[in-house]
Amino acid sequence: MIAPFDIARLPRIAFGSGTRRRLPELCARFGSRLLLVTGARSLQASPHWPGLIEGLEQAGLAWSHCTIGGEPSPEQVDALAAGYRDADIDLVLGIGGGSVLDAAKAIAGLLRVEHSVMDYLEGVGPELPYEGPATPFIAVPTTAGTGSEATKNAVLSRQGTDGFKKSFRHEDLVPAWAVVDPDLLDTCPPHLVAANGMDALTQLMESYVSLRANAMTDALAISGLRAARDSLLPWFEGRGDLAAHRAGMAYAALQSGITLAQTGLGSVHGLASPLGAFFPIPHGVVCGTLVAEATRVNIEAMRAREPDNPALGRYARLAEILCERRIREPEAAWSALVARLEDWTNRLQLPRLGGYGVRREDIPRIVANSRGSSMKTNPIVLTDEEIAAIVEARL
Repeated sequence: MIAPFDIARLPRIAFGSGTRRRLPELCARFGSRLLLVTGARSLQASPHWPGLIEGLEQAGLAWSHCTIGGEPSPEQVDALAAGYRDADIDLVLGIGGGSVLDAAKAIAGLLRVEHSVMDYLEGVGPELPYEGPATPFIAVPTTAGTGSEATKNAVLSRQGTDGFKKSFRHEDLVPAWAVVDPDLLDTCPPHLVAANGMDALTQLMESYVSLRANAMTDALAISGLRAARDSLLPWFEGRGDLAAHRAGMAYAALQSGITLAQTGLGSVHGLASPLGAFFPIPHGVVCGTLVAEATRVNIEAMRAREPDNPALGRYARLAEILCERRIREPEAAWSALVARLEDWTNRLQLPRLGGYGVRREDIPRIVANSRGSSMKTNPIVLTDEEIAAIVEARL
């Protein structure tokens, strides 16, 4: 029997080389005036920028342009939404990495309402119900990592001692379209390939072992994991068919966004929230540097306290997928999985947390702030000591 499940709203998806050329026609379906949200420099310096602008102009579209440098803050999003609220924007078009897409998503949600985004952020404000309406939004990723093009979450950060990293989330924020063109990834530098790719891999793994996993998300997660397995290291190392590897990772990231939106995540992303808020650590680096150790701790905790937990079998299956071989003994599979993840972390040159200022004395504060929504779908409830051990192992 296939257990009952629900699938939340998804965007329309256009995937493949050259799909970016459809943007002018897709944008024109929503009106004549759009707000274009990009990163600070990389897209404008790429060979894709002139064609994009020419296409928008030929379609008769009027557009305003704003940029997002680094991870977006509530204050930045509020200011941009207020600045364009009276501009009669018909559509928000976000083209960039996860931070750009999250910012664009939040702006789209705020253009037609009078509230600050702080009123909607989970865990830090009054958490008012979002009633909209949201401005239509088209998401175009230029990195392969967060899967934000397929989710209802806009992750915003305030960094520092009292910082936070929280989501503005609502089904009305799901993009109308996700246009995923692997060609847009051709200017990604290796360090972004590594960090973003390990974010996608982690999201696929955590979705697969999540307490809310279901038959449909399992199929999508396995498909994405196979693509990441075959594409991430070759793309990072510059070998083989790089266009095919970019497509593989664009696909893996998209699947990770779809699955996480349905299942939630796990301990790595639970820790990513305080680590990204308190320290200047890129989100993908957190995921890449923690995933092997978090996997080991989850497995050890289940073996000790919940030996019948079905996630143990799922971790064994993950080992077979990522190692590309049949592994009959569960203990051997779990060891092989952790070893494979450690090997990839090393080969992808993911830095340790200590390089970003994390110290042993910071661990209690990190642990205390790690039990947000992501930790709630981890396959086992970890103790404070177990969560601390994950962080300490990667200092």
